[in-house]
Amino acid sequence: MRRLLATIALSSLAVFPAASEPKEIDPEEIIAKFAAKEAEFARARENYTYRQTVRIQEMTASGQPGGRHEMVSDIIFTQDGKRTERVVRAPVSTLRNILMTPEDEQDLRNVQPFVLTTADIDKYHVRYLGKQNADEIPCYVFAVKPKKMEKGERYFEGQIWVDDRDLQIVKTYGKGVGLIKKGSDNQFPRFETYREQIDGQYWFPTYTIANDTLQFQSGPQRIRMSVKYEDYKQFKSEVEIKFGEVVDEEAKPAAPPKP
Repeated sequence: MRRLLATIALSSLAVFPAASEPKEIDPEEIIAKFAAKEAEFARARENYTYRQTVRIQEMTASGQPGGRHEMVSDIIFTQDGKRTERVVRAPVSTLRNILMTPEDEQDLRNVQPFVLTTADIDKYHVRYLGKQNADEIPCYVFAVKPKKMEKGERYFEGQIWVDDRDLQIVKTYGKGVGLIKKGSDNQFPRFETYREQIDGQYWFPTYTIANDTLQFQSGPQRIRMSVKYEDYKQFKSEVEIKFGEVVDEEAKPAAPPKP
């Protein structure tokens, strides 16, 4: 976000102390297994519809609500099975001091609902911190940061909590990072994302929250942000896929007579 927006972190969030590492745990094995499970989840989520509600609130120096941005959209499929986003509600934004940038949009789509799959694991340094509960769920905790950043790409930097039974991410705390054009005043807040189990198998992002003060060149700006992901439903296509035409043996033209 530039000095007209941002993305978010709870002021109440703190860096949690990690428990000592049990000797029987092999972090590399856990990383490989949860990345594989995350890849399964990413494929499954592509077949779900859901509603996403984004709310961003500027806060004044005295802590009072200021400008506001809200957008409600449905992630759905068209009749021919293509995934698309349909805006349901988008009141006129009253934000005065912050502005949504393309990087913020990327963070909303890909960084805040962070998924770390087998295909992406090599892009990150992943360091085991220990075991800790996340809302009474026993988890392995890892610190994550990108090894190298490419132009135009956005990455996650922070901590992830991985369920020690299902080996899926259940909580994320950090911020979006990436290469920013020199001289740009883009600032990105810290956020926390929670997941819940949907259909008894995969852990889906259900909400993201942030409460952070962004240090712009023109001065600090506190913001609050929330993103809700709800009403997940598995898409069941009625489109029949046919590979070529069915051949009717009786309708075949007769072979021409041999000379």
